[in-house]
Amino acid sequence: MKFLIHIALALIAASSLALASGGWDDDFEAAKSTAAKDKKVILLDFTGSDWCGWCMKLDKEVFSKKDFKDYAKENLVLVTVDFPHGKRQTKKLKDQNEALAKQYGADGYPTIVLVDAEGKKLATTGYQEGGAEKYVEHLKELLAKVKK
Repeated sequence: MKFLIHIALALIAASSLALASGGWDDDFEAAKSTAAKDKKVILLDFTGSDWCGWCMKLDKEVFSKKDFKDYAKENLVLVTVDFPHGKRQTKKLKDQNEALAKQYGADGYPTIVLVDAEGKKLATTGYQEGGAEKYVEHLKELLAKVKK
């Protein structure tokens, strides 16, 4: 039994490292600090990463592509707010994600919410056809409207 617990903990740690290494994090408070320090916008990706087809499509067509990654590296702090069916999460992470969904009105997946470093909602969107380059333009348009 202890062996299974160690494997489960290792898998959870590995998935957290995979998120962070891809430029994504799951800690909203840390993201706010980073956004304030680096003067960036936070992109919250409300997702069902292991069951939501549109979420997987958005990841495959946009988030995993160079155009998006380049834009995000310079302009965004990326946060995954995941509601998986098969992946294990800590109680702290589940509680955080549920609170964020309620706070930002994310009741469908994928929901993308752009917020400032203080957590103020700037814009909401979701899946958009056209790939990474078009999605980046969409995000720029949303943020330009906020700056006006």
